[in-house]
Amino acid sequence: MTKIEPSALTSFIEASKPTEALNVDVHQHALAAQVLHNLQHQHDWSSLQLHTQSPIDNRPLPKPIVSGLPPHRIYVHPDEQIEMLKQKVQEKDIPAEREWVLPTHLREKWSLRKFAEVFDALTEVPKTALEDSGGKQQADGIRLEQTKSRRGGKRLLLATVGDDSTVVYYIVHDGIVKPRQN
Repeated sequence: MTKIEPSALTSFIEASKPTEALNVDVHQHALAAQVLHNLQHQHDWSSLQLHTQSPIDNRPLPKPIVSGLPPHRIYVHPDEQIEMLKQKVQEKDIPAEREWVLPTHLREKWSLRKFAEVFDALTEVPKTALEDSGGKQQADGIRLEQTKSRRGGKRLLLATVGDDSTVVYYIVHDGIVKPRQN
């Protein structure tokens, strides 16, 4: 009988299991690892990190959260969009920004209170591991464009994983944001 090798995703999740010292729910951590794997291998994100503690006060996060650098800008604020139109700048010409990604399962129930707990524990723009350690702001050989604040305030990508492992991403803002101009 031939032995069936585990998939790349299964191997990745097994290799990234949290230590008992982290006091993290194993299922939530596996979900976060699955989203991280999806971002890296299906969407070409770089500088990915898995966070279990708040960057603000080092308390445990409500659930593990991923941060990383997408291959292109995910969101352009409406005011920025107007400036770009005036200056004839195309979206592909603006640098990508690091983003927070909140891994969830389709069957999870979310309330405004739960979202507020997550947003309260996060900074506006995720820092890189090098920034956290006081190093230069560089990862994967690319200079990362960071700002202390971004238009529209805090935001994250809600990564919703279905039972068939499909991952769907939605932009969620902390508060109300002016709608885009069409």
